[in-house]
This record gives sequence, C-alpha cells and structure tokens, in this order.
Amino acid sequence: MHTVAQSSANPNDTPATARARVAVAGATGFTGQELLRLLSRHPAVELTKAMSSGLTGASSRRLPALTRLWTGAIVPLSAETLAREAEVVFLALPDSAAAELAPSLVDAGVRVIDLSGAFRLRDQAARSTWYPETHQMPAGIAYGLTELERSAIARAQLVANPGCYPTATLLALSPLVDAGLLLPNADVIVDAKSGVSGAGKTPSERTHFSEIHGSMAAYGVFGHRHGAEIEQGAGRAVTFTPHLIPVDRGILATIYIRVAPGTTEEAIGDVLEQAYAGATFVRLVGSALPEIKHVAHTNFCDIGWRVDPSGRVILVSVIDNLLKGASGQAIQNMNVMLGLDERTALL
Repeated sequence: MHTVAQSSANPNDTPATARARVAVAGATGFTGQELLRLLSRHPAVELTKAMSSGLTGASSRRLPALTRLWTGAIVPLSAETLAREAEVVFLALPDSAAAELAPSLVDAGVRVIDLSGAFRLRDQAARSTWYPETHQMPAGIAYGLTELERSAIARAQLVANPGCYPTATLLALSPLVDAGLLLPNADVIVDAKSGVSGAGKTPSERTHFSEIHGSMAAYGVFGHRHGAEIEQGAGRAVTFTPHLIPVDRGILATIYIRVAPGTTEEAIGDVLEQAYAGATFVRLVGSALPEIKHVAHTNFCDIGWRVDPSGRVILVSVIDNLLKGASGQAIQNMNVMLGLDERTALL
C-alpha cells in the first residue's frame, strides 16, 4: 500500500487571532447545510449570516439537523448584507444566481468560494454552451482543486469550487497526464457513479425513492457539463458517462487509460506519491482499490489502480460528493485562502 505523509499536529489548534467573518448563501440545500455544519465548529471563523437562495421568502427559519451545532437562522438572500457583514462568502446557489451575485461581491472586496459551475470553465465558447448565464468573469479566479492549485487558491479573490465528478476524476488522472504517461492518441474513458444527493435537494421523478431504489441508470450521455470540466483539467478529449446509484452520498469513478507497454503499477504509484506528498486528504491505496464507504462523511479522496503488461490502466477514485466533492473541499479552499492549516475543521 502506498502512503502519504501526514502532519501529527492538530489542525484545529489555531493561534488565538481574530476570526474571519464568513457567510453562506444557499444554506438550505445539501451542500449549504454541510457548509454550516463544518463552519459551526471551525475555530477561525465567525459565521455571520446564513441565507436562502431566494431574495424573498417566509420569515427566517432554523434547521433541525444543526440543533446544538449552530444557533442561527436562515434569512432571505441579500447581496448588500453579504458585502457588509462578511469577508468570505460561500455561494451554494444555482448557476444563474451565482453568476449574477459573485461579480458584485468581488467588486466589494469580498473573497468568494462558489460551489456552482458558473465560473469553472475558462474557455468562453465552452462556458457559453454549459453556463450561458455567466456573462462576467471577475478578476482573480482560481480553480479550486486544492491539492493541485494551492498557490493560485491562496491568492484568489474568487475560487470556482470543482464539480464532484471532476474532483474524483482529476485527482486520479491529472498527475499521470502531467507526467506524460498517457499514450497521445488513446481514449480516456471515465465511468462514474454518484449517490442521489448529487442531484441536489429539489425533488424530481428521477430521484424519487421508488424510482432509484434497487436500480441504476446512466444519464447525461455525451451531454453532461462535467465532461467539459474534466476535459479542461485533463487537456484532452474524454468520454465521460455518469450514473445514478441508490446510495445517498458518494462517487466512484473508474477511469480507463493507456500507457506505454511495460509500465508498472509501481511507476504509476511513484507519480501519484510525488504529486500528493504531504497531502492529507488524498490516500493512495494501490491495487487494493477503494470503495465509497471508505470515504463517506469525510473529505478524503482514495485512489487505487491496476496495470496490465499491455499498458492498460484502470484507476478507481472515490469521494463523498457532498464533502470532498463540494462543501469539504470548499472549506479546505477557504483554509488555504486564509493561510490556515487546510485540515482545519475537516478532521
């Protein structure tokens, strides 16, 4: 088994300094509630506001799941209040709402971590296809795949938190691409499976318990926006097929690539170990191959691999889609932006 070095220091033992004022917009969804749960125990944060995704609504309400963790209430969305009362704002909003709100927050000097897809794609044509609501790209954007983009994230005014499928895929694939191990013209195939929470909190016929229980279905074939995001990170064409499976949370991505014949599992492991030396939240398990339950309710990404003599490689990468695939990685990115131990509130 390949291992990654970890610090023995307690990441939650932070120096006694002023706490950062932080707000969450879109706090009632799955990712928003995960953000509140994590921020409520963060020693370097003052959670100043938690807002719904709507500009108007009923009277402020509370979330029973957060009883004794966080005592605040959810209030209607207000851009002015966010700009006035927070130094860092998490946007767990629909793409259109995030695309409209983020530029004004950045202009007001607020640092933004956006969990929508509005600012993930750098290419304007691709962005127009998949995120047509995004009309303005603020300055100082970083792509928030923490382990691979730390220096850019530390300086960023806006972090575009990656999608869940791209996180699982690119953490396994990118180091091998960067090392030049993939054969130039060989297909890259990503077969990924996600729990139902990846579809968000709004109910639909497809995510109804009676429809998904005991079943599995492919969707978004040749038409899922995360495919464009994966191709951006990999720098090459990728065949990506997502599937919905009857679990509440978790993603398992099986990635098929080709390398030069004779490349060994040890050679693959060496590249990944070099890429993730000291990275607490990436665990390399080699030929053991990981499972969703190994990472559920954590911020870990576990990566395993098998290689045959002909040069076929199968990578298996697993994450919790709500944590490493969304809110956990967002907190990790905030920690980097604020100069904190990136493990704070995540272990």
